Amino acid sequence: MLSRVSSGAVQGIEAIPVVVETHITNGLPHFSTVGLPDSAVRESKDRVVAAIKQSGFTYPYRRITVNLAPADVRKAGTSFDLPIAVGILAASAQLPVQSLEGTILLGELSLDGTLRPIRGALPVALAAQRLGARRLIVPSENAEEAAMGGGIDVYGVPTLESAVQFLQGLKRFERSRHDAGPLLSSGADYPFDFSIVKGQDHAKRALEVAAAGSHNLLLIGPPGSGKTLLARCVPSILPDFTLEEALETTQIHSVAGRIPPFTPLVTNRPYRAPHHTITEAGLIGGGSIPKPGEVSLAHNGVLFLDELPEFRKHVLEMLRQPLEDGKVNLSRVSRSLSYPARFTLVAAMNPCPCGYLGDPGRECTCPPARIHQYMSRISGPLLDRIDLHVEVPPVPYGDLGDRSGGEPSRRVRDRINRARERQLPRFADHPGAFGNAHMTPRELRRYCGLDRRGHDLLRNAITRLGLSARAYDRVLKVARTISDLAGRETIGVEQVAEAIQYRSLDRGKWMDH
Repeated sequence: MLSRVSSGAVQGIEAIPVVVETHITNGLPHFSTVGLPDSAVRESKDRVVAAIKQSGFTYPYRRITVNLAPADVRKAGTSFDLPIAVGILAASAQLPVQSLEGTILLGELSLDGTLRPIRGALPVALAAQRLGARRLIVPSENAEEAAMGGGIDVYGVPTLESAVQFLQGLKRFERSRHDAGPLLSSGADYPFDFSIVKGQDHAKRALEVAAAGSHNLLLIGPPGSGKTLLARCVPSILPDFTLEEALETTQIHSVAGRIPPFTPLVTNRPYRAPHHTITEAGLIGGGSIPKPGEVSLAHNGVLFLDELPEFRKHVLEMLRQPLEDGKVNLSRVSRSLSYPARFTLVAAMNPCPCGYLGDPGRECTCPPARIHQYMSRISGPLLDRIDLHVEVPPVPYGDLGDRSGGEPSRRVRDRINRARERQLPRFADHPGAFGNAHMTPRELRRYCGLDRRGHDLLRNAITRLGLSARAYDRVLKVARTISDLAGRETIGVEQVAEAIQYRSLDRGKWMDH
């Protein structure tokens, strides 16, 4: 007898429909799975057999063939356990075949028949909605996440036995309902707030500009000056999470298996801080079964790279594509995948190997050749994609003892929200762009015009201060963001002057020592 059970497989962060076909015929007992299954899918045979027996059903000791269609797409993961088990029960007449119509099933089985959470429940739910499926059955831990897709009835079940009873109409489960609105309106909860940062007004202003325009930022200063603390505060001042951003972020984290059980939605902007020993696959993504890397896990949030020159140079160079395109393309022999990677890069570094170049309290012991070698670990093309280079000096004792507290992140975020509202209409015809950092050359010419004084100042900066020609566009974009924060429609000479101050590496300051 033949049965067909609808399921889904995740490719990147998108899901494709998969039909689990089960055929049972007379012959020596044998269980085979075809349709390009990976090792986890092939091993499902033993889990399925044990789960069927432990759930009180009869396992048919006959010739069983399971086909995962379409057969030319590789299937990975453990989410096919439940549809395979249900398919066997339907093909052996222990479950009516008609009860499976319009139903999609996902779930990993334990040996005792309980269902374990899976990866990628939300992408499959969104795909099921587009395909017009009637209902989706998932493990209880994934029900709230899958329900965030909307448009399809989602039911969370705890065991194989309860799933079969539900399909037979012998048992009822409440449909999972979740409204993302209250989750987002309740506000994100970030562990670090701007109010805990002592002093560093210049650096905090630079972070506000970076967050308002989605600009990348490099913090340069001696050890203990607060670079890491400043970076940890950035997510708390980024604009409020939109539903579209939250769903996209949740999809990525769901595919990566980083969503805790019973968590319906990622409501905090991501903050990722990989160690400098990270590999290419860890940063960009990849592996034999490609998975999202740190740049994708930081999508719609912050990627913090501390001690930037200590990262392997070829690993840093891999950042150039996601910084430029906002996505990562992974090509393998069997398939090509694309993961979103639109993040705000915040990097930190010491000004020299010993860390005390320019520190008024400690003397630098590094010869000029070592300083030059240290700084050259960061390539020009990568620096070209970092809009702001900001000096973070040591914090004076007077600021450390100040108990009044700084401006809270909530107030800074309100200003940034207003600035972003001014930017969004500029990118109506530019999908994926939401900040001034994403402006194309055409948009740059349209929205970043300067008056005569601004042109004169920028020309003098390029010729006299040593600014490179490649810094020209970056200065204009940052000046446009500063104007947005000030509520100005035009870019004035004051905004250009402030933007130039954020290009310390182009000014060659560190090379002069």
